[in-house]
This record gives sequence, structure tokens and C-alpha cells, in this order.
Amino acid sequence: MFKTKNKSTTSEHTKTLASNIRAVAHPLNGTAKDYDPLLELIGDARFVLLGEASHGTHEFYQARAEITRRLIQEKGFTAVAVEADWPDAQRVNRYVRGESSDDEAGAALAGFKRFPSWMWRNSVVLDFVGWMRSHNDGLASDTAKVGFYGLDLYSLYASIEAVIEYLDKVDPEAASRARQRYSCFEDYHEDTQAYGYASSIGLNKSCEGAVVEQLLDVQRHLHEYAHRDGVEAEDDAFFAEQNARLIKDAEEYYRSMFHGRASSWNLRDTHMADTLEALVSYLGRHGGTPKVVIWAHNSHLGDARATEMGRNGELNVGQLVRQRYDGQAVLVGFSTYTGTVTAASDWDKPCERKRVRPALDDSYEALFHEVGVPRFLLPLREVPAHSQSEQFKAVIQGLQEARLERAIGVIYRPDTERQSHYFHAWLPDQFDAMLHFDETRAVEPLERTSRWEGEVPETFPSGV
Repeated sequence: MFKTKNKSTTSEHTKTLASNIRAVAHPLNGTAKDYDPLLELIGDARFVLLGEASHGTHEFYQARAEITRRLIQEKGFTAVAVEADWPDAQRVNRYVRGESSDDEAGAALAGFKRFPSWMWRNSVVLDFVGWMRSHNDGLASDTAKVGFYGLDLYSLYASIEAVIEYLDKVDPEAASRARQRYSCFEDYHEDTQAYGYASSIGLNKSCEGAVVEQLLDVQRHLHEYAHRDGVEAEDDAFFAEQNARLIKDAEEYYRSMFHGRASSWNLRDTHMADTLEALVSYLGRHGGTPKVVIWAHNSHLGDARATEMGRNGELNVGQLVRQRYDGQAVLVGFSTYTGTVTAASDWDKPCERKRVRPALDDSYEALFHEVGVPRFLLPLREVPAHSQSEQFKAVIQGLQEARLERAIGVIYRPDTERQSHYFHAWLPDQFDAMLHFDETRAVEPLERTSRWEGEVPETFPSGV
């Protein structure tokens, strides 16, 4: 079990710890040098994992975009991999690389139709995608362009469509085989949860054998497909293989949803880590060492072994990247104390602009609020500037005890705040650095609903 602080000493302990944090934290003042200490900490790392404490906070998206631009320009990063579906992100990838018919960034983001569309169809991502296109357009012809890639596995039907569309072009007979195999899903009318439930309790035969067979079929012909018309054919073959792999993993994921949270969570995060590994291998096929920025929620990118979920058998992308690329990854978490957030009240419901309750006592967010600095960067591992700092050592020692940490996903339920959005974590092992924004605002979706535009309630339900 995680240790907790003695209630009688909490106040004095928190004040002392907050004072030490204030002494070693780097304030963020909105200048070009704000993230210099973070880039120093990153050094020569190949993977920088940039989290978020919600899927709908403007400051988190904006900071990730600013940091990523600097990593691309100053440290040679050539890929941005995000918590998004592979085929939808591929449309953006083709746009930023100048390979699509989309004439502007908004059109390139049109593939993100599935709930929650605001995660990627928002004003910050729109500007960032436009910047990526401009950056790539300005590169010399022999310089590797920066790509945008999805890691997630929710796009089962979109990926089926993409595999068949690709095979229709390169191998009509193989396309016919794929249609036959994937027809196994037709009875569910794109309701993936209905498929998962029916197959998990034996109401219908699962499609497991069909999707595995189809992946192997694509892989058997991959060399032939990839060497037909040069680099473009090679890229198309790789993306088709990844879609076929996604379909296999998604089929297993939807069956596992009815066998417990840990099982399905682990399948999903393992898929994302495997996709990242395949991407790195592909980008490095002609030599060189690819460097990748990953954008996803804190719960995916903070090392699961340092959290309550890890103690319950869950793993995540941050843990797997550290294990697979020892010493080559920097994990950056984000937090906020209060403000507004774009989120829904339930799955598949319209997005709303909701007010975020002030963080609970005994949480990292409440501790960071006590620091009294509106925005700051807190390194959690030694860098030269702190190697001899007694206060830095006191901060790390003070953070060794577990505290609550807030996680708001695409759904925010303030009426069940404690149960729905908090877990215990051990911050110095979970992340290498934290970015705290004390008061934040909701990210602006490209399509605003009446609920998002409406007045944000000032009061909260009483239940926690």
C-alpha cells in the first residue's frame, strides 16, 4: 500500500515542501527561454513523452506544441506520435509532408470524426499542424520531413476500409480475400462494443482467426508491395501493414473489455508502444536514429510502476518506453489546480466547457497551488544546475510519499471527483519533470456546441 502523511503534520509539511519547490522550480513567464531548462534535461534523449492531465486543456496543448517545435528545430526530432487513431493521423501526416490533396490544415484534420473529436480538432492542433506544413515546406529536398502519426487502436472499421482500399490498388485478389475475412464484423454495424460483448460470452464466433490470417497475408506480400514504385509505395505498404496490425489488436481489445480493466488497458497501451517501436524501426530503415515526441495523457505516459494502477497490474506506454529504450526517454507530466476544461458528461455525448473543481487536499495539484507560482517547470531528476542543491534534494525526498494525482479524460464528472478522477502516485519515479499551470482554460474545439458556448456554472455538486 502507498504510505500517506500524518494528518497532524500535513499543513507544516506541505508549507515546507512548497517553499522548497518554489526555490528550485523554473517559472514560466511566456518568454522564448521558458523551456530552456527542460531542453537541457532532455539532452540527447531520443524519446520525449509529453503528457496532459486532461484531454481538453488549452495550456497543455499549447505547451506541448511549443516544446515540440523547439525539439524539431533545435534537436532534430522528426516524428510526432499522438494518442490518436492511425488512419486519421495518416491524413494529417500526408498533409504536413505535402503529399495530400488537402489544401489547408483544417481539411487535413477532418478525419477526426469519432468521439472525442475535439482532442485533435481544436485551435491549438490546427495551428501546430499548419506550422508543421510550413516547416517541412522550408526544408531542403534531401532533408527528412517531420511526420505526424497515430498510436491508438480504436479505428477498427476505418482501418478495415483503409486496408481494402490499399489492396484494391495493388492486389485485387488480395483485396477480395480481405473483404471475405473482414466480413466477420458486418453483423455489428460498426458497433465495436456489441462485437466485443457477443464474442466474449460466446454468442457469436470471434473474428480473431480471420484478422490474424489477414495480417499474415499482408505481411507475406509486403516486400512485393513495398518495392513497386519507390518510396511512396514503401510508405503505403508500411501504413497498410500497420492498419492490418491495428485491426488484429483492436479485435482482441474489444473482446477483452468485458474481462476487466487491466486486461483491456494493457492491450491498448502495449499496442501503442508496439506501434511506436514499428514506426521507429521504419523511420530508421535507411540509417540514422529517429527521434520521436509522443503526446498522450499523463496516465499513458507517466511510468505506471509508480502509480496505484501499476500496483493493480496495469502497465502503460511510459513504462514500456523506459524498459525498451533504457536511458533514452524523458517523461514530462502536466498538472492544473483549477479552471475550465473541454469534456463530456458521458461517452459519445456533446462536449461542454466545464469548470474544474479546485484540487483535493493531499494531492500534487494542491501542493503545487501552495507554491504560489502561477506556472512553473519542476525537474524531478538531477541536472547540472541542481546537482549540488540541497533544496532540490529536499524536494525529491519530500515527494517520495505518495499523493493523490488528478486525471481528467474525455469525460469529467465533478460530482464524483475523488472516485472518478484521482489515484495515488509517486511523482519522482513517475515522471522526469512536471509542468504546472495553476489556473487553466478549456481548449477551443473547431466545432463549438451550444453547451460549450454557454455560461460555465460557478457551483459544483456536493458529492466528491
